[in-house]
Amino acid sequence: MTRPDVTRSDASAPAVGRVVGTEDSTPLQFSVALAPEQYLQLDDVVVTVRPVPGIGPVMTAGVVTEVRARHEGATFGSDVFLIADGVLPAQVQEIAEVTTTRVEPECYVPPTPGSIATRATGEERARALYFDQMDLKVPVGLGRDGAPIYVNLEFLDGTRGGHVSISGISGVATKTSFALFLLYSIFRSGVLGRRSVNAKALVFSVKGEDLLFLDHANTKLDEDLMSAYATVGLPAGPFSSAGFFAPPTPDDLSGRPFVSGRTSGVSAFWWTLAEFCAEELLPYVFADAEDERNQYTMVIHQVAARLRREAMPVGDGGVVIGGQVLRTYDDLIEFVSDRLTDEDERRDWAGPVTGTGTINAFLRRLRSSLRPLRSIVRGDLTDAPGRRVSTDAHQVTVVDLHNLPERAQRFVVGVVLAAETRKKEAAGPGGLLFTMIDELNKYAPREGSSPIKEVLLDIAERGRSLGIILIGAQQTASEVERRIVSNSSVKVVGRLDPAEAGRPEYGFLPPSQRQRATLAKPGTMFVSQPEIPVPLAVEFPFPAWATRLSESAGPPPSSSSANGSAPRDPFARLPAAPADEDDDAPF
Repeated sequence: MTRPDVTRSDASAPAVGRVVGTEDSTPLQFSVALAPEQYLQLDDVVVTVRPVPGIGPVMTAGVVTEVRARHEGATFGSDVFLIADGVLPAQVQEIAEVTTTRVEPECYVPPTPGSIATRATGEERARALYFDQMDLKVPVGLGRDGAPIYVNLEFLDGTRGGHVSISGISGVATKTSFALFLLYSIFRSGVLGRRSVNAKALVFSVKGEDLLFLDHANTKLDEDLMSAYATVGLPAGPFSSAGFFAPPTPDDLSGRPFVSGRTSGVSAFWWTLAEFCAEELLPYVFADAEDERNQYTMVIHQVAARLRREAMPVGDGGVVIGGQVLRTYDDLIEFVSDRLTDEDERRDWAGPVTGTGTINAFLRRLRSSLRPLRSIVRGDLTDAPGRRVSTDAHQVTVVDLHNLPERAQRFVVGVVLAAETRKKEAAGPGGLLFTMIDELNKYAPREGSSPIKEVLLDIAERGRSLGIILIGAQQTASEVERRIVSNSSVKVVGRLDPAEAGRPEYGFLPPSQRQRATLAKPGTMFVSQPEIPVPLAVEFPFPAWATRLSESAGPPPSSSSANGSAPRDPFARLPAAPADEDDDAPF
């Protein structure tokens, strides 16, 4: 590798100060005394150079992690009034603490006191933050200096790492907004090149219908917002290829999607009884984290295997078992209950050594799933196209879950993720699937085990080799399974609760950033990635797509079809030509 040229003239950039001589300077941290009429703020990038015999000039660059000001010459707190009145001579001195990000060449010597320090800009800033070594850069927003901040795609696409963990207080940390901006940047920045043809995103939405308008332009999209997107090298507009799924309306045999704000372009999803039995989906009904530690889990797998062997499909998704036709989830639960309470058949369905108490525990939990699941597991609806959640037709697929009870939400997330994982295993690692899940602590809590948690752990530990990348958002990373958080190459933090900020899961944040995270405004995130030793503060633009019905500027042209589902555009996922990067041509 060619060694970067670190020689520089003291006049090449305005000096902001000099390395302090009254405090220890180390290769990993040093302080800068600011010159008169100069300032440094938190997150500024600072560079200083010192000569080393036999090596030449050595550049030490870092990020400002603390700034303090004091009166030199004052002894008592009340001296500030005398100094202000001109009675006591004193001087205001500001000191900036700089945490080292890069030393080039790698000769780890401390900056010498008195060395000139400058604010890094342009190529020098890129070198200090390792942006010059990123072959594939994904813009994630702007730094405090107004210049773009990037994340290395190789730590997002599985090449050298994968997965993203986003933490912060609900409603303030803008976790979902940042995750969507990250996806938008990946798809629209051109960083994927031809791989964008096979790059998809699967988004689970649990908070209202806000994500059902990603393909609508935002009414707040004006010149200033377009300029903000242009600064980070992105076109400003909605997601150009998006599909939407929602559960069917309860007690409606037409299979109409259960949504109110968006009346077209949404497909209903459900699972037929035949699929439920043939694919052994029963374990996902018992998705509470503590279930796998109970004895009745043996009964779950026994019954699931029996249903797979015995159930024969009939028209419109129903099944026939033992000569009895079952059309609804209620029918299936009643049938299983009858078999497990029958003395003659209990052994065949639950196992020969299963006790009555274990069976009763299983039946209590099975019957409690009737209300949550009866609308999405059924055999009384017409087998219509779009019935199963599929990521084939669009680049971004949104699965709306907010109208489902929590237990049904767990079922859907577990079954869909398991199906997508199997599909990726069969297809090979050629494509990418970014899976965005909010409230990850609900699906993969730190304690206990469940089928959904096992699927998420599998994705976290070997998903990047399959091309499956998890983007998980949660209020508290301390309540999420450790292995999922630790396998996330990119960690992002928004506004944090003070008690949560003190947890060891946020040890990657310097003390000053932990404190700042408790004050962060919406739209400000701290992004940590493997190549940069210090997390970077990022401000990302307001969404250019509608985040609710009231922000929608209207549907895109030809967004709906006669049957109410989004039409498939065979060219929707093709990457734009480099010359057309700024237009709204879909990928």
